[in-house]
Amino acid sequence: MLTLDEAVDLTRTGDLWVFRGRSVPDRAIQTVTNSPVNHVGMAIVAEDLPSMMWHAELGKSLPDLWSGTHHRGVQLHDLRAAVLVWGRRYGQRAWLRQLDPVATREMEDAALRTVARLDGTPFPSTARLAARWARGRLPQLRRPPRERVLESAYCAEVVGITYEAMGLLPAGRRSAWYDPGRFWSGDDLELLDGYKLGNEITVRLP
Repeated sequence: MLTLDEAVDLTRTGDLWVFRGRSVPDRAIQTVTNSPVNHVGMAIVAEDLPSMMWHAELGKSLPDLWSGTHHRGVQLHDLRAAVLVWGRRYGQRAWLRQLDPVATREMEDAALRTVARLDGTPFPSTARLAARWARGRLPQLRRPPRERVLESAYCAEVVGITYEAMGLLPAGRRSAWYDPGRFWSGDDLELLDGYKLGNEITVRLP
């Protein structure tokens, strides 16, 4: 177990933060996606900037650090502030999963390019989320890598697409193949080039 400050200090680009709540919407997402968790975000820690969380959510309580505005959907937030919102306001438990080895500068640049491309993408409705999750479970042929254009995106899609851009996951999957449970240790994500994610570390909020 780590305190929030300890966890933020240890966080590096590519590390994952996963959350589980007990509210009706949280349970709905867990049920719809058949997942033990309902939210996932990816850390971006670049040079002198504060540690940030790259994710998608319905709320707009924090300023998006990329656009400088408050909006729903895909957002880049101050990491510590985002975890506090999810823990205190939304009543979520939080865990940290660390990427090993450390992401390279090229991976970090790829993540920031993905932020520039996807930031502000709307969050899908619950019905659309359920339909996309179901389609993502269907067999598919691997498609050639290409730049994704999404009308809407939820948290796991954002992290999955960013991991693909960073070269950590094979490109060509349907974005809906990703759900929060894919990023929980119970699901073997099979990262490329010897990368792996550590087990969940419980984060204790102040």
